[in-house]
Amino acid sequence: MSLKSWAGTAPRLVAVAAGRAPADLVVRGGRWVNVHSGEIIPGIDVAIADGRFAAIGPDLAAAIGPATQVIEAAGRYLVPGLCDGHMHVESGMVTVTEFCRAVIPHGTTTMFVDPHEIANVLGLRGVRLMHDEALAQPINVFVQMPSCAPSAPGLETPGAEIGPADVAEAMGWDNIVGLGEMMNFPGVVAGDEKMLAEIAATQRAGKTVGGHYASPDLGAAFRAYAAGGPADDHEGTRAEDAVARVRQGMRAMLRLGSAWYDVAAQVKAITESGLDSRNFILCTDDSHSGTLVGEGHMDRVVRHAIAQGLKPMTAIQMATLNTATHFGLERELGSITPGRRADLIVTSDLAALPIELVIARGRLLARDGRLVEEIAPFAYPDFAKNTVRPGRAFAARDFDIAAPAGRNAVRARVIGVVENQAPTKALERDLPVEDGIVAMDGQADVCQIALIERHRGTGAVVNAFVQGFGYDRPCAVASTVAHDSHHIIVVGTNKADMALAANRLAEVGGGAIVVSEGRTLALVELPIAGLMSDERAEIVAQKADALVAAMRACGCALNNAYMQHSLLALVVIPELRISDKGLIDVTRFARTELFVDA
Repeated sequence: MSLKSWAGTAPRLVAVAAGRAPADLVVRGGRWVNVHSGEIIPGIDVAIADGRFAAIGPDLAAAIGPATQVIEAAGRYLVPGLCDGHMHVESGMVTVTEFCRAVIPHGTTTMFVDPHEIANVLGLRGVRLMHDEALAQPINVFVQMPSCAPSAPGLETPGAEIGPADVAEAMGWDNIVGLGEMMNFPGVVAGDEKMLAEIAATQRAGKTVGGHYASPDLGAAFRAYAAGGPADDHEGTRAEDAVARVRQGMRAMLRLGSAWYDVAAQVKAITESGLDSRNFILCTDDSHSGTLVGEGHMDRVVRHAIAQGLKPMTAIQMATLNTATHFGLERELGSITPGRRADLIVTSDLAALPIELVIARGRLLARDGRLVEEIAPFAYPDFAKNTVRPGRAFAARDFDIAAPAGRNAVRARVIGVVENQAPTKALERDLPVEDGIVAMDGQADVCQIALIERHRGTGAVVNAFVQGFGYDRPCAVASTVAHDSHHIIVVGTNKADMALAANRLAEVGGGAIVVSEGRTLALVELPIAGLMSDERAEIVAQKADALVAAMRACGCALNNAYMQHSLLALVVIPELRISDKGLIDVTRFARTELFVDA
């Protein structure tokens, strides 16, 4: 939704601040959480005009006219609206509009979104769709142009590709604030012309380059990546990762998503090593819709950071001013100060952070966890639907893995799931052979994983093994959300269920499903690009919760296992992944054989 520029409303802001004109809204008698000075100042009024802060100070009665809306803070804290510095709307399984509906009551008033999931399915026109939807929201939804579609050229086949010309074009769009996470870090380190051209186009536009360095190597390769231009990074999992990024002039983004718990380890760079917190940012990266509706968004992250030892003021700065400064928007948002967008939370407890009122661009949008103003839906065109085209139906035999001739046992490479982290382990396991077909090992928690090509109708299936989900009954879990190329990814202990799950997703145009012994236990339909639902966030959250519950009923005890499932094809995060090209060793960025001794 449109908001006047500072220049367009400056005369009125000055007049309100001087007491010559009434404000649209005045919040009275609050404790000002000033993220610039680090102070909490009691007895403060806030005057708002044309969606921007006009004045902050004691006793602004002169700004109250007959038509001025007045909100009594009654001694509660006035906190800047929370900012998510890096996230993907598609991971919530909902549209931008529905994501906003879910997070506004939790105090999120600004998001920096990277729609690289839809970019991998629909390319530049998919990005444009989400860009335009973002502009229609009552909160600030800035878009970063996806940089890597595919994320690892030559190791996967997406539905569409993004190149330097696309990036250069997007830099001229109204709402593009930078380049999305540069996942192809080996390409940057190697001086790949395409990757460096995308970064150069972004820097020429004076915008921010997002980073993604998913390697524990903090030596020459990391230094080369930093020299390539990324300004931030959210892939750290250790305190030393955060330290290294800040020392190289990058902002360390610490994430707490539905399944990524990376704040606790990295925040020690501040709490124990004493690094300057101004160069640290909190974000979510990937949040499941059930998490958004049931647990929260950036308020959840801030509370968690405080629980890890950060002072409340510091944690709030890392979710407000630090984020705005990083993207060059400090004069627009991130603090309760004159001229900025009037994004404000009222809360009675700075550590527990209950979100009691949410004001965005000067309008009261939520009270006590509920929206008080509805948001109009956004209509997605037909080309964004019916994108799941595997080319044929599948049967149990499509998931047979033939053993080398004459073998009664094999040693296989197995993807090892790591709870609450994006990286996987490259494991090796001995598996039996039955009638020439390699069998799973339920006792050792080794089941099958398959990737089915869904963009070009080839009907191709790549089979491998995975360990760590804990499934202890015949079942299959399938999803058309399979970062980043988004083919159909299926994990199962029963091949007939695997086939049924894949076929059902093709029928409904995409989604996520749990099947056991021929019966569907849970289904989330995702008809928009096979990634997002066209239903309300509350409904999607219920279905998503049912999906997680069904996985649990099949024996999976992992926290938010669906998020783990959906990332098993992400061939830019070590150690072992699956793609339509085969099994990928992400420590070498090369295909590897399924059998160790073949």
